[in-house]
Amino acid sequence: MAVEHRQIWEVHDRYGHRLYMTTERWQHVLKQRPWLVEHLDDVLETLRQGRRKQDPMDPAKYKYSRRGEALFPEYNHLVVVVRFSEAVDPQGRSVPNNYVVTAWAVFRYSRS
Repeated sequence: MAVEHRQIWEVHDRYGHRLYMTTERWQHVLKQRPWLVEHLDDVLETLRQGRRKQDPMDPAKYKYSRRGEALFPEYNHLVVVVRFSEAVDPQGRSVPNNYVVTAWAVFRYSRS
């Protein structure tokens, strides 16, 4: 029986929150948007340095975005969706469980 290798990437955002993305979520992103295959580091950097906006319809969901020059010419920003929740650790304490749901690239026109 084959054992699935599960990798988790953990980062802290600019606000101090611990966020993570699993291999399963990264594969989900690539299934929908295979052109992002070379941009894992950009996605993680978007989580570290990007600005975030809370979803007005779902206060537990945030969209992180960051400009990405490596995405030109079709796109110029990455958007990464994170769900903020809590889990119970082995000691029975409530701990943050902030995980990536999905990511995509967009083209945003300058406001200048």
